[in-house]
Amino acid sequence: MVYASRPSRRQGFTLVELLVAMSLMSLILLAMSSALHTMGQTESRIDERSTRLDDFRSATAFIRSTLGRVSMRLRPGAGSVDQSNYLFEGRNEGIAWVGAMPARYGAGGRHFFRLMAEPSGQGYALVLRYAPWTGAAGFPDWSQVDGRVLVGGVTGWSIEYEDPRVAPGRWLPEWSMAMGNTNQDRRSRLPSRVRLLIQVAGSDWPELVIPLRQLPSQVGGSAGGFAVGGAEE
Repeated sequence: MVYASRPSRRQGFTLVELLVAMSLMSLILLAMSSALHTMGQTESRIDERSTRLDDFRSATAFIRSTLGRVSMRLRPGAGSVDQSNYLFEGRNEGIAWVGAMPARYGAGGRHFFRLMAEPSGQGYALVLRYAPWTGAAGFPDWSQVDGRVLVGGVTGWSIEYEDPRVAPGRWLPEWSMAMGNTNQDRRSRLPSRVRLLIQVAGSDWPELVIPLRQLPSQVGGSAGGFAVGGAEE
C-alpha cells in the first residue's frame, strides 16, 4: 500500500510578526535618537554656560585691574564748578578715568580709560577704550582711540556710585558735582565704591562692586600723591 507523503511545513515569520518586529525596532530607534538629541542639547548648554562663565571671569578681572587702579591726579589748570578736580567722570551710562594699565596686558603705565556699552552689530557690547596718558587737561576723543570688547550681547548696563558722606548705603546714578553748598567737597573726592550692573543675552551677571581704596603712591614727588585701588606705575 502506497501512502502519499505530506509536504513539509516551511519555517518563517508571518506578516503580522514582521510588522510587530518592525514597529518595535522603530520605537527603539526613536528612543535612541531622542536620547542622543537630548545629550547633544545638554552638552551645548554646558558649553554655552562654560563660555559665559569664562567671559564673566575674564571681563571682571580686567575691569577690576583697571578701574580698581584709579589715579587721583589733579586736573591740569582750574576746573569749572561742575567739574571734578581730578580726571574722572562718572555717569550712569559710562565712566572715564586716568589709571594704571597692568603691565601683564602688554602696555603698562598711566592711561586714559573709558568703560561704556557701545552699539555693536545688532546689539551692544561692553567696550573699554584706552589711550596713553599725555598730561592733557581733558579726555581724548574716544572715537579715535583703541578699544577692547569685554562682553558682547549686552542687553542692559548701568553704573552707580557710592558717596558715604552724603548718602551712606545708597547708590547714586552719577557722580555729580551739583551738591548745593557742598559741591566743592565732592569736587575734591572720588566715590568710595562703584557698582556695575550688567545684563547679557541669556543670563544676568552678578552685580560687580569695586571699592576705590586710597593708597599712597609709590612714585615719589608725583602730583596728586595718591592712587585709588593700587599703586601707580
